[in-house]
Amino acid sequence: MKIAQPDSAVTSISAQVTAFLSAPKCLIDGKPHAALSGKTYSVYNPADGSVLAEVPACGAEDVDLAVKAARRAFEGPWSQMLPAQRQGILLKIADLIEAHGEELAQLETLNQGKSIMLSRLIEVQSSAEYFRYMAGWATKIEGSTLDVSIPIPPGMRYQAYTRKEAVGVVAAITPWNFPLNMAVWKIAPALAAGCTVVLKPAEETPLTSIRLAEICLEAGVPEGVVNVVTGFGEETGAPLVAHPQVAKITFTGSTETGKLIGVQAMKDMKRVTLELGGKAPMIMFDDMDLDLLGVAAGIGSFFNTGQTCCAGVRIYAQKGIYEKALEVIANVTRSLAIGSGLDPRNQINPVVSARHQAHVKACIARGIEDGAKPVIGATAPSQGFFVAPELFTDVRQDMALMQDEVFGPVITMTPFDDADAAIAMANDTRYGLGASIWTTDINKMMRYVPKIEAGTVWVNSHNIPDQNMPFGGMKQSGIGREHGRGALDNYLEAKSVCVAYR
Repeated sequence: MKIAQPDSAVTSISAQVTAFLSAPKCLIDGKPHAALSGKTYSVYNPADGSVLAEVPACGAEDVDLAVKAARRAFEGPWSQMLPAQRQGILLKIADLIEAHGEELAQLETLNQGKSIMLSRLIEVQSSAEYFRYMAGWATKIEGSTLDVSIPIPPGMRYQAYTRKEAVGVVAAITPWNFPLNMAVWKIAPALAAGCTVVLKPAEETPLTSIRLAEICLEAGVPEGVVNVVTGFGEETGAPLVAHPQVAKITFTGSTETGKLIGVQAMKDMKRVTLELGGKAPMIMFDDMDLDLLGVAAGIGSFFNTGQTCCAGVRIYAQKGIYEKALEVIANVTRSLAIGSGLDPRNQINPVVSARHQAHVKACIARGIEDGAKPVIGATAPSQGFFVAPELFTDVRQDMALMQDEVFGPVITMTPFDDADAAIAMANDTRYGLGASIWTTDINKMMRYVPKIEAGTVWVNSHNIPDQNMPFGGMKQSGIGREHGRGALDNYLEAKSVCVAYR
């Protein structure tokens, strides 16, 4: 099945999706796996609140099976493969993602709620491209030779060099906002490096992760190299993070959960990469190209219904353009069509769950209670997990609306006069993941980019990552970087070798 045109509406669910939803199972050691306890839990369609499927509720005993299978595979067939063979398998996975593209896209939209357009472009096409990108790195792992100055014993000479080796079994824990794409961000570089993986997807959105693991098998990945366990944080995630045979943890999710994982990792001295929350500012100078205001709001702020860690939710506009910017962005916000992601004409789709819907609505209510002024005041469909987009003015820096992650279609606008004051407000948060500057003055850009405390700073754009551009956060937005060569290095250990000879 080929990927449909990105902007084509889904008129019927594919037979492959229907068949998969009837009985999705985890994948451990290359085989479908039901939880040993027999327990399952429901995953939902956010567009109407209906039960979409029942999936295994894995516990510590299931996690143990998965990690041990991954360790056997790491010590066995996977470590025997040549880098070029790993590269070939990753390229095959990319081809199969595209071959199953429409199935994966429909499955993602049904489970996560996002626009089918985003499922096709980001979850499917970008994931295939990421596997191809990381496949190229599989044959480019290298060390270096070192000149050393060891004087003893007399007459002995030395040659030293370094080699890079796969770290081992990787515990990968992914979020619910981009389920397939985030799984690929972790699995692809881990496999390129020669590691094996136990993936624990977010409990709300496990379906495309299971399907991806099946595709990896189809592509020729040996049994046990990619395993998937589904379930909840305490029952599934915690024993995975703490398992003694896990060598590396990679997590994308909330800062609060990331801190818990980081503490456990330090207790065990495991390698860890954490990509956590954000509260991204967009700083709009009065010399910006005003034609970009629509792009700033549509892609920068409301992309994926605001459920992105780099969403530009705090807009600071210089006073010379503030009123115009407010008018344009308010009109853009009012114009966004709300509805099911199966129809790509809908630009605001349901949030992922009833729990998250309640959280976003509570943040809006708290903002109003604290004195912020809602500009839009729209209503959302009553069926499903929808939240109407909202724009606030009259906000203070100390409000929860400005400091805490909402992770939904909610933005604020604040005027500024002095540029240094705007930078200070932009940095006035515990997060530091993404930010953007909007200006046609290269001097401002060069002057202020170094002053912004964020892992990525866009100029005249926002919220657009690339597979070759390191991605990660400062402050409480995480530790480490994904993408680029650094993503591969996350899964490699450096070993020094020193050879003595006469």
